Amino acid sequence: MPSEGRVLVVDDHVEMARLLSDHLTDAGYTVDMATTGQEALEVVRGRVLDAVVCDLRMEQVDGFDVLAAVRKVDPTLPVLIMTAFGGVENAVEAMRRGATHYFTKPFRLDEVLLYVQRAIAERRLREENRALRQAVGDRSAFAALVGRSAPMRTLYELVERVAHSHAPVLVRGESGSGKELVARALHFEGPRKEGPFVAVNCTAIPNALLESELFGHVKGSFTGATTPRRGLFLEADGGTLFLDEIGDMPPELQAKLLRVLEDGEVRAVGADASRKVDVRVVAATHQELETRVREGRFRQDLFYRLNVVPLHVPPLRERREDIPLLVEHFVAQSRKRNPRARLAGFSPEALAALAAAPWPGNVRELENLVERLAVVTVQETVDLPTLQLHAPGVTVDAHPLSRAQGRLIPLRQLEGEYIAYVVAQCGGNKTKAAEILGIDVSTIHRRERERSGNST
Repeated sequence: MPSEGRVLVVDDHVEMARLLSDHLTDAGYTVDMATTGQEALEVVRGRVLDAVVCDLRMEQVDGFDVLAAVRKVDPTLPVLIMTAFGGVENAVEAMRRGATHYFTKPFRLDEVLLYVQRAIAERRLREENRALRQAVGDRSAFAALVGRSAPMRTLYELVERVAHSHAPVLVRGESGSGKELVARALHFEGPRKEGPFVAVNCTAIPNALLESELFGHVKGSFTGATTPRRGLFLEADGGTLFLDEIGDMPPELQAKLLRVLEDGEVRAVGADASRKVDVRVVAATHQELETRVREGRFRQDLFYRLNVVPLHVPPLRERREDIPLLVEHFVAQSRKRNPRARLAGFSPEALAALAAAPWPGNVRELENLVERLAVVTVQETVDLPTLQLHAPGVTVDAHPLSRAQGRLIPLRQLEGEYIAYVVAQCGGNKTKAAEILGIDVSTIHRRERERSGNST
């Protein structure tokens, strides 16, 4: 089994250092132990570490010295400070100097293990996110898209290629999956980024007003038209118009939209002449437009005109390994909006439960849950009981054998359910799950597709 990470334990009380080292070793970590600050400095300078757990009060070279050395070698390396109760003020000073966390003696070993797990996990998430941002250029176009899973990497690559085209794009995906974020990335990644990005939800505007909203109107063209209106197509001239929920557009407007896409001209309600516009249209829907075409509720010619470049935004359940990264992102956003919020993260058990949840509302549902917990909880770390108290629908996925309840089920089904169970227990990390299962990651993806197909 691969190591969970390499941890340096520093304490001049040998028995304490050995006790903590043994506990971390039993949890799967590779542990270096130092009983003096000088020994710790040598390890820090000569080893690649994932975390340091260091006593604050030591002779000659103390915890402050070790912390300073770590910050010179690796500014991102988590340092957790141990201190006696009377040394809390010094521990706070250590936090000011860059320590990740501190805890007082005596302490519970499981508590220390939780702090170490969380510190290492958060650092790895930051590094993976940073690497991903560099891979896609770290541009503002992708700033709101968060994920490192294979489906999201595929989406990033497609957005980069498609952004420089002028062809219409149809973004498809479930509600809450992030279709508007993809539309914005297409705009700000492409040559129209200096132009306007205008978004409209076709279901949010009454049908009687939608034509005027899109194409504009002249004064006196209908009752209540006391002033002229340019319309959103003219507002988006030189840029991008995002038409969300295009599947709900009324048939009479579909014909007019088709003419705009084909001719590049807009005629306002009540106007005698058309006006040229240079607008790239990006449409989005969560509906099966092919079905609506067959039912006669959506024009086939408009569907083909919009579907020149199709993009699919994966639902959250198909990229569960992104959930810890998304949670970190939403927690950080929440702290920016409310600097007094105490929430800093979720326990590994809570993250595993989040990764196993169905998420019918996708990323938006997860974001709303994190925001709710940031408001209603006063603790820094959301544990599993707190999560289930405020989100009863998020439960720990039971072991497949226990769910069988004595029934005899096909081996193929049991295999697929056990793979999903292990992925959930690994917090959605499919690479780690594949290592535990002794299979390739591609096998996990194939089994997930099979399970998804069987559930529809």
